[in-house]
Amino acid sequence: MTWRDLLHISLGHDGIEVQVGWVVVFGLLLIAAIYILVRYVILKRRLAFAVVEAEVELGGIGKITLRPSYEEVQIAHKAWTELCTRKAALPFDEQNDVIVEVYDSWYKMFGQMRDLVKEIPAQKLRTSSDTRKLVRLLVEALNYGLRPHLTRWQARFRRWYAAQLAVEKVKTPQEIQREYPEYAELVRDLKKVNEQVVEYGEFLKRIAQG
Repeated sequence: MTWRDLLHISLGHDGIEVQVGWVVVFGLLLIAAIYILVRYVILKRRLAFAVVEAEVELGGIGKITLRPSYEEVQIAHKAWTELCTRKAALPFDEQNDVIVEVYDSWYKMFGQMRDLVKEIPAQKLRTSSDTRKLVRLLVEALNYGLRPHLTRWQARFRRWYAAQLAVEKVKTPQEIQREYPEYAELVRDLKKVNEQVVEYGEFLKRIAQG
């Protein structure tokens, strides 16, 4: 192979003629492909945010450490938004909050978290341990954090509360619920879980906002 095979420049009657060999064309295409690949890798690294870690009591998750990607930050932001706009992520106020409304908020939150998990591509679950950690945080924390309380208290309390509400025409919902025979124990357990949900929401916020 000679330089003439790679690049040949000649001066003709119509001006300068440049002939480029196929090896040069192939080399330029290869350089362009490498450039695009390098740019992609650099961009992907930039979209990987700083490591976030916390001790998550809700659901007994324990210590969790992850380095969220752009997609995981987006999911965490949506999850935190769902939490911070609901009673579920606010400390329980005995004077003003209604227990059944808190339970309703928890139920809706379950549905929203499931929908967010469905948005995550299956490929990410297979290839990214950080994605699997986020799914665990979104699903298991709620399943094992809220369900034990709901299993123990919700059905019994709702039945009692509905019966009392049907006959009581003067007292407020807050006054009625305080008459529940096991009110003190229920609220103590509710506040404990609620505090864990608030901390859980703060961790999602840190994943989303850094």
